Amino acid sequence: MASHNALDTSKKILVTGAAGFIGFHLCKSLLEKGVEVVGFDNINDYYDVNLKYSRIEILAPYERFSFVRGDIADKSAVDKLFCENKFDVVVNLAAQAGVRYSIDNPQAYIESNVIGFFNILEACRNNPVEHLLYASSSSVYGNQKKTPFSTDDDVSKPISLYAATKKSNELMAYTYSHLYSIPSTGLRFFTVYGPYGRPDMAYFGFTQKILNGEKIKIFNNGDMYRDFTYIDDIVKGIENMISNPPEADENGDRATVYNIGNNSPEKLMYFIETLENALGKKAEKEFLPMQPGDVYQTYADVTPLIENFGFKPSTSIEEGLGKFVDWYKEYYNI
Repeated sequence: MASHNALDTSKKILVTGAAGFIGFHLCKSLLEKGVEVVGFDNINDYYDVNLKYSRIEILAPYERFSFVRGDIADKSAVDKLFCENKFDVVVNLAAQAGVRYSIDNPQAYIESNVIGFFNILEACRNNPVEHLLYASSSSVYGNQKKTPFSTDDDVSKPISLYAATKKSNELMAYTYSHLYSIPSTGLRFFTVYGPYGRPDMAYFGFTQKILNGEKIKIFNNGDMYRDFTYIDDIVKGIENMISNPPEADENGDRATVYNIGNNSPEKLMYFIETLENALGKKAEKEFLPMQPGDVYQTYADVTPLIENFGFKPSTSIEEGLGKFVDWYKEYYNI
């Protein structure tokens, strides 16, 4: 295991996408450890904005938290943010998420995930930071048959525009690292779930529909595997990396990419069964064919994560979904 430093709580950290699911949980955990955090988010209406406001309300009382509303696709807003603050670390989690949405709304992905990420890279070039971490996605692996997915695998065949934008982020980060010595770490997240999660994700919608007695749509007749990763494991993984920018490789480049996944894919039908048990209610099911852009399975090889950080995600879906359902019922007064 490589030696690595614990989280340095004296750093000032920018978290973009702070009103989002992963951004909110990361901010909250960092603030609880006494880190100074600036949150940046455009609070768009891709899903229920009330949930985003609820997250920010939880963060607002922390004295070391400040929130700036703005869009990473707005270059002047990003430049102003970096001019007014001296960030040690940037964690870019702002992005237009979702595979299916990218088929109908491609423009949103180019603006946020490509132009927005370019603006962040430029800001880090002009206002040097110790470490840039950014969200990539397991979707970059496309429909590859080889499992588990390793960061050494070929990812040149994305099957959704969302995946293509995430792959472009990795390429852009590498180039900026090479040209301007920006230490960067890309995080390929694998199906993240948990309390205060994203309503556009299947488990969230399933919960709503099961409780309302509505049919849930199950694609590919349920024959799909996902490496479901609980939010607390994702946050711990990011925190382990923050104070550990990549070392220079043989070319002097300081850009790397990690998988963060549970390393144990679950059959979609078992996931649904576990959710039914947590809710104490059976789902009405409608089985449908595979959707464009969807992948058959995701499965993370997290060996480098274990070797370099002595860490791998370990929350079982029984425990994770139990916590999600408890939160859901409390939040929606059920």
